[in-house]
Amino acid sequence: MNIAVCVKPVPDPGHYNRININPETKLLDRKGIPVIINPVDKNAIEAALQLKEQCGGKVVLVSMAPPDTVETLKEALAMGVDEAYLLSDRAFAGSDTLATAKILAAGLKKIGQLDLILTGSESADSGTSHVPSQLGELLGLPHLNHITELSLELPVIKMKAKIENGYVEYEGRLPMVLGVAREINTPRYTTLMGVVMAQNKPITIWGLNDLGLDPAGTGLSGSPTQPGDLHFPRHGRKSEILKGEPEAIAGKIIAILRSAGVLA
Repeated sequence: MNIAVCVKPVPDPGHYNRININPETKLLDRKGIPVIINPVDKNAIEAALQLKEQCGGKVVLVSMAPPDTVETLKEALAMGVDEAYLLSDRAFAGSDTLATAKILAAGLKKIGQLDLILTGSESADSGTSHVPSQLGELLGLPHLNHITELSLELPVIKMKAKIENGYVEYEGRLPMVLGVAREINTPRYTTLMGVVMAQNKPITIWGLNDLGLDPAGTGLSGSPTQPGDLHFPRHGRKSEILKGEPEAIAGKIIAILRSAGVLA
């Protein structure tokens, strides 16, 4: 089997308090914030590696991200992914989910014959859950999202997808696009040998021209979803210093609490 896993490098959730919005571009300013592989994308990687161990073949990684995320993607190679494709171009900056799906679809088509395409069900920094379905539609393939169980009995693939009040069981035939949920597995840890081997695994970088894309259909200009006006709330607080004897101050505090409705 040839399996592709689409992953997204995202800001480390431990540093979300440092993320700002650029008031001019209205995009997230992530400079200086550590980047990690989107957590649920690791579940997709694990699912792909388990299928590879069962059926043979190879697993490739596909990611749309800036060029400085190469080292981040090497973690997936250390887990056991065979090679990676980084889709990177300044023209891609500001892409919404549809523009991103178009770029990923172009990369997947350029790679060639793929039996299964996996993604995480959503990203940690936006959580729209749009990309798996958009990819399926753009590639003309059956697609499902929020997969919690997956088993392969060629040529049939069996799946369980969670819904609001339970789950639905499906059967399908490859090729397909599937978005997996966290519940599907526990991603494996990288090993020292895996890290060493990752240094020699190929990482191919493709830009706009390599993918044959029209710049008008990518980036912020090619995104139907556009940011609106920004308003930055003020977080000031009123303060008052109470002076006097302790008994008098206590009486003032009780009066303030009563006037605020805290005390009867």
